[in-house]
Amino acid sequence: MGGFEVRPARPAERTAIDALHEREWGGPYVVAHDTRHDVRTLPTLVALDATAAVVGALTYRVDGDGLEVVTLVAAAPGGGASTALLAAATATATGAGLARVWLITSNDNLRALRFYQRRGMRLVHVDRGAVDRARRLKPEIPLVGEDGIPLHDELVLELRTDAEG
Repeated sequence: MGGFEVRPARPAERTAIDALHEREWGGPYVVAHDTRHDVRTLPTLVALDATAAVVGALTYRVDGDGLEVVTLVAAAPGGGASTALLAAATATATGAGLARVWLITSNDNLRALRFYQRRGMRLVHVDRGAVDRARRLKPEIPLVGEDGIPLHDELVLELRTDAEG
């Protein structure tokens, strides 16, 4: 794993960020907790490699006591960019006095569950049928996800940044 510069995105990096979102989610819209998010409008952190190329992006929003990670994507999974971005988001939340970093993934995304839990996040809620409902807002969400697992539910994970952690 290499070192990365992680910082807020700049306008000149928008094309590279959009390309990552297109590859991962088919465009700039993601649906989570019955809300359609246009990730182009959200605060974005980027991970840059030694050549200053965008190799990862994390979009987020602040909600109440937490920082919600809306998207996290790396150009090459396993290279450390996602870990660096998640650490930067956690530092952002802590610096803002927020009690938690949280996110949603789908029930089929075993790779993401492994990744987030290995970085201290805990499963705190299952929203049964949330992905089924999300198809009303984004019909292109498939019925079957990774590893042939039927895609139905959202899993909420969080990392406490306060004394409750």
